[in-house]
Amino acid sequence: MWIEHLARDIGALGQEENTTPERALDQMSRAAALSVPGCSAALVVLWREVVGPDGSRRHVVTDYGASHSDLSEALEHQYTTDQGPTVEAVREMSQVRVSDVLREQRWPRYTSMAVQCGDRSSITQPSALPGDGDEDRVLTFGVHSGRADAFDEGVGPELTALLAEHSAMALHTAFRQTDAARESAHMRRAMSARTVIDQAKGIIMHARGCDADAAFAALREVAQRNRKRVVDVARDLVAENTGPQPRMRRNGADGR
Repeated sequence: MWIEHLARDIGALGQEENTTPERALDQMSRAAALSVPGCSAALVVLWREVVGPDGSRRHVVTDYGASHSDLSEALEHQYTTDQGPTVEAVREMSQVRVSDVLREQRWPRYTSMAVQCGDRSSITQPSALPGDGDEDRVLTFGVHSGRADAFDEGVGPELTALLAEHSAMALHTAFRQTDAARESAHMRRAMSARTVIDQAKGIIMHARGCDADAAFAALREVAQRNRKRVVDVARDLVAENTGPQPRMRRNGADGR
């Protein structure tokens, strides 16, 4: 069925190679705007729950993907005024439906902005990201239309809930891939730093006839004196001793 196919396609966005959470959010919003019946624009927002000094809890936006710039303005207005379907969905952790914003009484400060942005009807579904370490992250998946009563009451709510669930899983995967890539890069940098420090220690040991501990102590002393990192001092020393050596001139070789 096309609904399951669309959900799988959106869920697969976070599994593509080199996909970041930011890119996945943009792709999800565009896919929904193009494929969901009645939808003319989509907004996918990633939230994180934070605890205030007084113990109060609230959700803050960490990133989002909007298929149209008008929805970005609408989200900023909702976030500033704390009124609107998107902030309502994440605050109550329940689906929010708007048949026609002009008939809405829940968010009087949002009505005029919604009309300006062409947001007449919408369905917004929250979904917590799965897995360890993501308990404080929540995604809201919103489909929007410039027409009133644009979404089928029999299909729209269930479809939006399904897409939100698959999007949350896709983002979870994208975060894990990003974390793995960051850890791998960190390990490569650490291994590179250790290699160059070992090379510099070898140069000092050979020059001074000392052991490895004394060579490292010498590197550290130079680093502290010059307010540099040990690895930078080591890299400079290695470069000085492994770079091209100046050619010696032979007296009288040029006949002078």
